Amino acid sequence: MSEDIPELGEFVLATVNQITTYGVYVSLDEYNGMKGFLHRSEVATGRIRRIGRFIRVGQKDVLKVIRLNRERREVNLSLKQITKQEKKDKLIEVKHYDKAQNIIEMTRNGLKLSQSESDNYQSILEDHFDTLYKAMEDLSQEGSKVISDLGLPKTYIDYIEEIAKEKISPTKVAIKTIMEVSSPLPNGIDIVKEALSSAEKKAASNTAVTISYLSAPKYRLVVEAVDYKEAEKILKSIVDVVQDQMKKRGTFQLNRNKR
Repeated sequence: MSEDIPELGEFVLATVNQITTYGVYVSLDEYNGMKGFLHRSEVATGRIRRIGRFIRVGQKDVLKVIRLNRERREVNLSLKQITKQEKKDKLIEVKHYDKAQNIIEMTRNGLKLSQSESDNYQSILEDHFDTLYKAMEDLSQEGSKVISDLGLPKTYIDYIEEIAKEKISPTKVAIKTIMEVSSPLPNGIDIVKEALSSAEKKAASNTAVTISYLSAPKYRLVVEAVDYKEAEKILKSIVDVVQDQMKKRGTFQLNRNKR
């Protein structure tokens, strides 16, 4: 990702090149293969008899920069100081970066842009968004309007929007809850089915409503949307339609604390 040098405390993705009795030599994937060193004391907590139990040559892992000498370009790293969540977040970041770069490259090839043209357009996107992936994600979810005022050529905007929508699925949140729906009438089963069928039809664009039977009179309801505000809106519409259809024909209760 960079030609510079990592910052102190930064999490980096590294490839193991050599394992010795006193530590591990790695190359930093995001810094053009720059060399780094992981001392055996920073591999894991406790006494380490054999480093190979924890790391193997060719393995990629997330490491933390714990010491840095910019003049000598020496980077000392730690594996044991990385939490599971920090590792997960870094791997997601790398995955997102790679996906965004792939979209940029596909656009460059598709439009037969020069490398300098592509780099210039990429810089414009990076200047206006927190990350390049955020630009691609917004393009996928909101369309070309998010970059229409950046001075980019329309052919570029239209093409990269199409690729972004193809390669990036909208991020969704989910609300899960339990509904209790019943009717004492002779055709009660049909009444409940009709009410739940109407509820499922309340899913809007980029949302999903799933209702599954648990045990009478309980049904699991899952509402998926791009954000919780939209999910709550869909949930309210479901509650309204089921309550309306069950009125005077049965009972309805939503248990938000049960999932």
